[in-house]
Amino acid sequence: MLLNVWNILREKEIERDSERDKKGDSKEAMAATMVETPPPQLITTIEWSMMDKSKFFPLYTLSSFTVRCALYPLTLIKTQIQIQRKKEAYKGVSDAITKIYANEGVGGLYRGFWLSSFQIISGVFYISTYEGVRHELGKYEVSPRMKSFIGGGCASIVGQTVIVPFDVLSQHLMVLGLVKGSSSCGTKTIVMNPLGLDLAKRRSRAALAREVAARVYRLHGARGYYRGYAASLAAYVPNSALWWALYTAYQDELLRISPSWVSHLLIQCVAGTLGGFTTTILTNPLDIVRARLQVEGVGSMRQVFKELWREEGLIGLYAKGLSARLVQSACFSFCIILGYESIKRVSVSDEYRARVRW
Repeated sequence: MLLNVWNILREKEIERDSERDKKGDSKEAMAATMVETPPPQLITTIEWSMMDKSKFFPLYTLSSFTVRCALYPLTLIKTQIQIQRKKEAYKGVSDAITKIYANEGVGGLYRGFWLSSFQIISGVFYISTYEGVRHELGKYEVSPRMKSFIGGGCASIVGQTVIVPFDVLSQHLMVLGLVKGSSSCGTKTIVMNPLGLDLAKRRSRAALAREVAARVYRLHGARGYYRGYAASLAAYVPNSALWWALYTAYQDELLRISPSWVSHLLIQCVAGTLGGFTTTILTNPLDIVRARLQVEGVGSMRQVFKELWREEGLIGLYAKGLSARLVQSACFSFCIILGYESIKRVSVSDEYRARVRW
């Protein structure tokens, strides 16, 4: 009897010891897990699949319109400086702003704006293509810079196909009446009017835009709306591909050398501005050729290059309108990235929000 009681007590004591050992092991395992599990890695690039598209598209459209509205005068001035011969109309950016404002007021700086604002539509196609191509390339072993390069090029092809007709019409409005030169005797000023419009006739801006569209069709047919399309692709596809690739490269390098407390959004804005500077310098001659082909509609890319070389020389070919384009590019790049990356952060899904740094 006593032996049985002793055995029962002994078994219970063994069970208690076993339970204590199990609890101790579980606590040790939990502590080890807490030590070994790294914190969630910060997301440096918000991918297409991480965003709520119902938030992204309306906000991106509003942001794009705001930026283009604020910076449109720089686009107009850049175009007019590129189109003029030598420096017959304006000596530079500040001279152009002063003269246009003195002659036409604020409205002169926004000539052709509403036609140009249709670029917002192409902008939606552009950014959807860019993000979509990057998303598809993410399924393969492609480097981030190459994804950005290919995505930027594809996005530009789609965007230019949508926007070139509006671009052609808005550029005609931008340069209409711009001083082109003087007659041989030097007594008569020649102004740009490639469509032969009656500039003395008073009309509203909407009526002028309709007349420009009708005159382009009458002179060149439907193909006139895509005049300079090849030059646009030659100018903008490399520009877009290089800009996105350089933006990614500059961002990675700045993140590597910057202290952890520096704003990630600020780093991205600086990277976009540096990318804009670099691509502008590399592609400026192509942009001049594109602008002249779309407005004057004379000759081929090769002929326009030869004409520019004869008029401006090598330095002029690279420097013509460069200061205006650099200012425009820096402002556009900074503002577009500021809006684009901010909207991506606002639109990111809740499951990724904690891993995104401003």
